[in-house]
Amino acid sequence: MAKRTSKFLQGRRIDPPPITGKTTLADLVDDAFIAYNGARLREACQLFTRKMLEPEVTVGMSLTGALTPAGLGISALIPLIKAGFIDWIISTGANLYHDTHFGIGLRMHEGRSDISDVVLRAEEVVRIYDIFFDYSVLLDTDAFFRKIIEGKEFQKPISTAEFHYLCGRYIHERERKLGLKEKSLLAVAYEYGVPIYTSSPGDSSIGMNVAAKALQGNRLAFDPSLDVNETAAIVLSAKRGGGPSKTKKGRAAKPRPGLSACFILGGGSPKNFLLQTEPQIQEVLGIDERGHDYFLQVTDARPDTGGLSGATPGEAVSWGKVDPDRLPDAVVCYVDSTVALPIITAYALARHEPREPKRLYDQRAASMDLLMSEYKKSKRR
Repeated sequence: MAKRTSKFLQGRRIDPPPITGKTTLADLVDDAFIAYNGARLREACQLFTRKMLEPEVTVGMSLTGALTPAGLGISALIPLIKAGFIDWIISTGANLYHDTHFGIGLRMHEGRSDISDVVLRAEEVVRIYDIFFDYSVLLDTDAFFRKIIEGKEFQKPISTAEFHYLCGRYIHERERKLGLKEKSLLAVAYEYGVPIYTSSPGDSSIGMNVAAKALQGNRLAFDPSLDVNETAAIVLSAKRGGGPSKTKKGRAAKPRPGLSACFILGGGSPKNFLLQTEPQIQEVLGIDERGHDYFLQVTDARPDTGGLSGATPGEAVSWGKVDPDRLPDAVVCYVDSTVALPIITAYALARHEPREPKRLYDQRAASMDLLMSEYKKSKRR
């Protein structure tokens, strides 16, 4: 009598093809990333490409860690936006500040982490681990932001999405004058209508310069309530399929269902700001919802310290942040983002056709109307 095969032995047999000089990156991921965090990175690539990039899915990304100074805005994030693979973003202000260096023609250089910082300070060289740049890069970027926020369009309380959209327009124009092309994430996000929020706008050199101009009477002010409600509206609109559509006769049609995906690089405040959209919808506004549908995180943070950065998708379920029925579609990849992001980007571009950009920035008013209409029906008011 033949021995019954255990249900635990249904996985792919480990027998990969040998790697050759002709092996593509996408094939390498599919065939050779078999176990441990290599397997998690393979699962991340496949989840993103096979499920999160379906037309009905709205993809939100959170950015922490010094990614843009390392050139990842140019090499990975901009190609993802151009392919229609990223629909909205929450970032630290620092990533957007350092992104601006590239868009206004300033230089960043490869360096070394073992050089004396006392020596570097004397040379007026600033270090981000093994990235070097001249101190004047900070001063010139500060001057750029202080100048543009003197404009009439900035003299009011605004969401960080509107602020970054306006900044992106100025950076896009500066790139054009300098003969640069697609060097700034902010400029490309402006061009493709991708809204970018910052969960802590005062926690960066951009916010510091806004504060300095406030001392001179500048009326620009970030409205955190707009950010909280606009991001919740983006997610609700995504889950409702973008809100009610119209039939050919002009009558309201049944909304088409949609899905919401979270692509989290690092953790910190941007991670929470991305995920808290669902508790805002359910817990605070009292609107019927179940949580985000896809959860993909690249992190080096451990879950056992209790910090949000290492919190698992399972823990997020208890808060209503992630739909419990979608936990099989959740991947946590314990890899440095500077390793994982280029690989995920290259894999997705090789395995998936570009999507039509959703241009969610242009739809903010419609999304807020949908949020308000559902909130008016809530018993939490």
